[in-house]
Amino acid sequence: MTDTLRPDFGAAALPVRQTDASAASVIPKPEYPRPDRDRSDRWQTLNGSWRFESIDGVAEIAVPFAWETPASGIGRTWLEHATYSREVTVPADWTDARVVLCFGAVHHRAVVSIDGVVVGEHVGGTTSFEFDITDGAPAGSTVELRVEVEAPADKRAIPHGKQRSIPRDDYDGVSFTPTSGIWQSVWLEARGRTLLDSVALRGDSLSSIAITGRLVGDAPVGARVVARVVEGSDAAESIELIADRDGVVRGELALRHPRRWSPADPHLYAVEFTTGEGDSADRVIVTTGLRTIETRGEHLLLNGERLYFRGVLDQGYWPETGLTAPTGAALLADLDHARDLGFTLVRKHLKFEEPRWLHEADRMGMLVWAEPPCPSRYSPEASAGFEAQLAPMVERDGNHPSIVIWGLYNEEWGLDWDIPGSPERADAAAHAYDTLRALDDSRPIVENSGWAHVRTDLVDWHYYDEDPAAWAENVAGLAAGARSDWPVKLGPEFVVDKPLAGTPTFSVDGVPIVNSEYGAGFTSLERAWHVRWQTQELRRHDRFAGYVYTELTDVEHEMAGLLTTARHRKDWGGLDPAHVNADTVLVVDLVPKHAGADIEVPTEPLELAVHVSHHGTTPVAGTVRAAWVRAGRPFPADPPAAQAESHLLEAMPFALSDAAYLTVPPPSGPARLLLWFAETGGRVLARTFVDAAPIEPPNRRGARPVG
Repeated sequence: MTDTLRPDFGAAALPVRQTDASAASVIPKPEYPRPDRDRSDRWQTLNGSWRFESIDGVAEIAVPFAWETPASGIGRTWLEHATYSREVTVPADWTDARVVLCFGAVHHRAVVSIDGVVVGEHVGGTTSFEFDITDGAPAGSTVELRVEVEAPADKRAIPHGKQRSIPRDDYDGVSFTPTSGIWQSVWLEARGRTLLDSVALRGDSLSSIAITGRLVGDAPVGARVVARVVEGSDAAESIELIADRDGVVRGELALRHPRRWSPADPHLYAVEFTTGEGDSADRVIVTTGLRTIETRGEHLLLNGERLYFRGVLDQGYWPETGLTAPTGAALLADLDHARDLGFTLVRKHLKFEEPRWLHEADRMGMLVWAEPPCPSRYSPEASAGFEAQLAPMVERDGNHPSIVIWGLYNEEWGLDWDIPGSPERADAAAHAYDTLRALDDSRPIVENSGWAHVRTDLVDWHYYDEDPAAWAENVAGLAAGARSDWPVKLGPEFVVDKPLAGTPTFSVDGVPIVNSEYGAGFTSLERAWHVRWQTQELRRHDRFAGYVYTELTDVEHEMAGLLTTARHRKDWGGLDPAHVNADTVLVVDLVPKHAGADIEVPTEPLELAVHVSHHGTTPVAGTVRAAWVRAGRPFPADPPAAQAESHLLEAMPFALSDAAYLTVPPPSGPARLLLWFAETGGRVLARTFVDAAPIEPPNRRGARPVG
């Protein structure tokens, strides 16, 4: 069963334009696409070389890479219409099955035909879809499959996230190469004659799995479905369900020894659903977990215990393949990168990521903030198109215990940056919240991430600032409630004070507050410096429920990643981001001056006040210690002999400790002061450092006078 849930990943070459038989034999992304809803006993990938017709002529394209990407073999931007085609042979042993054609995603409108007969149409560039093609492509037949695609260059009224548009979006400066055509896997599945078309599993009771499913096919009414736990339990729990007159089945699968899902113990249950008997029976294995995620006052709770997430923004782009991961291994590796950097949550930004990625997040215990792409201009039609994604999102991804937050709009994109000034746009955000809440009441929802809120379960804010003093002051003001807005620079001469509340009737009091985007700096050294100091200021304030750093990797011209586009580590100046994002961190009472020079080189003993922020489940006690080392030295695995040590300090969970006071002798010159918090036995729980170097005023020689 383990191999079924996570097939082996081989190193797959990136295909280019196919010119010979050997090149055409390379199948990109050959893995089964739905390990969370597993029918891999009878399936066939349709990835690989397809015929591609456009205004440029006829070529070969590598599916599933968007036609803008080098990996597709096309590399063409601003193409608005093309047709894919290929022959498909349905396995002869699928005689007693229904044949279903599945698409991970096609941007933006797809019309699908078999031997010239249209079998279906789908609109929506990131939602998955499928068609039953049994009648047109029976077992043993060879047919021509055609997919006609329209991908408008003007994307402003359709959900497109950060794909670039012509005319340009307001946020064109942070937009990227478009993703058009087939950009996720295409495959065939053999399913039962009467089949389970959709199934929702919820483990909110923490003791059983609630089941809601819908049958279609030959005889759904009154059909018998057996649900049986096949992984995750030492007992063979099962239940029999009978479909009602609408083909709907409902039931509760009790578990004798329930085990909760959490990041510390990401326990999954695999439930096999069998409809019918014999060769024509339908079988699918669906995974889920037992867990609750809720808000209570200003706290976020996972399984009833306080949760503080340490997140990172991930846009899911790759240099040669765009929004599509080049290989199955590359797709999942980004989760490992996030974990290695100390993050406990990934905000997958404006993108429905592949189910394989979500399934791996379930398996490893990585929390996920999931959100759809948004349009960029407001209209009733654009809002309707945005909301049309929500039901498919919940149906496809709602079973994943790793998803703990649903996001909706981002920074009023698609709402013209004007919720506070437009009741119509405020109503659109509230309506999107209500629509999603009716689909799923088991998770918190953020209706407009980062800016003015009108109806939300989390009050989140995006704040970018290069000035560490202003950052610390504004973060403190937001934490204390002394301020409810902050400056947002939308252009060189366009600064807006964005409020937390978008309407007079919405109150931010009594709602968890989180930062969901921050970061600063141009060079990798500057960004690492801001990571260290800005994150400590977020950890200083116990009111917050989490943060999301921008971002995991660089994307095209956007160089804000901790990693490069090729997923290589940058020069962080000796910082280990995992120390910044740990359960236990140090918070220094200091406003730093410059990257590489937090303070001037002291000539007298240096006095510092240091706090401990601890997010474990039990208190910890120890002392803060300090020692000078050469400038730029990374924190060693074993700290050096301490030159100063505080009194014994106790840190309670989710409460900033009292200050530990240190007096450190001055160094002989520029140096790095290592600071660490260690238990009595010597185990180090937290690490940070302060750089001492000469601080010079900026060089302004030759500057022209202003005015």
